[in-house]
Amino acid sequence: MRFVALFIFLIFNAITSVIAIAQPIQLALIESLSGPFANTGEAVLRNLAWGVERINSNNKTNKTYVLKHYDSKGQNEEALSALRLAIDDGAKIILQGNSSSTALVLMEAIQKHNERNSQQQVLFFNYAAVEPSLTQEKCSYWHFRFDAHSDMRMNALMQVIKADRALQKIYLIGQDYSFGQSVNRQARKQLGAIRPDVTIVGEELHPIGRIKDFLPYIQKIQSSGAQAVITGNWGNDLTLLVKAAKEAGFDGKFYTFYGNALGVPSAIGDAGVDKVIAVAEWMPNTPNKSAEQLYQQFLKRFTKQSEDYMHLRMQVMLEMLSSAVDQSKKTDAQSIAKGLEDQRIDLWGHKTWMRATDHQLQQPIVVGVMQKKSTDGLLYDVEGSGLGFKTILQLNSIQTEQVTTCQMQKP
Repeated sequence: MRFVALFIFLIFNAITSVIAIAQPIQLALIESLSGPFANTGEAVLRNLAWGVERINSNNKTNKTYVLKHYDSKGQNEEALSALRLAIDDGAKIILQGNSSSTALVLMEAIQKHNERNSQQQVLFFNYAAVEPSLTQEKCSYWHFRFDAHSDMRMNALMQVIKADRALQKIYLIGQDYSFGQSVNRQARKQLGAIRPDVTIVGEELHPIGRIKDFLPYIQKIQSSGAQAVITGNWGNDLTLLVKAAKEAGFDGKFYTFYGNALGVPSAIGDAGVDKVIAVAEWMPNTPNKSAEQLYQQFLKRFTKQSEDYMHLRMQVMLEMLSSAVDQSKKTDAQSIAKGLEDQRIDLWGHKTWMRATDHQLQQPIVVGVMQKKSTDGLLYDVEGSGLGFKTILQLNSIQTEQVTTCQMQKP
């Protein structure tokens, strides 16, 4: 009897181990998939779905990943409801990025959940919420940011502004929430340090996602005599802003965080040539054969021109996750977090590392200016617009690194 009991026990443990190995690692995307910013959420979903397909096909340890998506409808309360549902559904990793205010409420909720539920802890992967405090004074052990924060992006834009000696008057405009406020604040600070001769002739914050006609704002910009605009606007708030500028005949430059896709090039058209400047971790025309090959695979997977916006950082994020799981052989939140800390990878010519002190990814940043594909020899345009971005500045991860004020509390 004792032998039979032992045999049954060993068989049970073996079956349990097999089930544990076969159990997929569930990723939960919480993003705006309806409403005024639905196009941004859909672009994220495409990138993540494709990334999950790739790591599933390339994994060597029988780990599989499943991506589920939840519509936050652009509302923080909806995002919190989605978080509770995702955790109940078995999510291990929460994915979100298109709103720093949403990222903050999710991060706080995850912190509280993990403190109360040690057996059901989750991690928060942030791929686009770039308000600096998320990896500075408000940093959390459970949160990892895979995008360069706005101060890092602003510094790259400032290197281009520094070289434009004809520029003397700038207007600041942004969305009225934590990120937009941070961009305007940092623009003032960095301009004062790098180009003290430049005058800020106006500053504006507008309600996020609620302005349908930006013409009154453009008229203010024109009246101010501004030669350029700095904006952190994204989604339709950026598309409608530059469209209004085109219609009003504004002749100045736009220094943007997100002007290189999601409808902006087609909205402004040829009027944006040499005038719309954007910053990102990578752009399709950046000289990089490995990343270009990856982009070509992405284009084969998504054949519509409106779906050609590949986020390289999201592919890096999923590769880092897969590597952390493969190394630790465990799938609990703390084991994955330890595997991510100080991880360094060089994929597609994109050298990155996850800084352990604040969980801020250190990575290259590029700045590009809008050009015509046909006349400037660019290989790739954006969303079939005939307009692409020529890389005018490249910074490596050492050049983009900034100090942090994070005092992380680790479990």
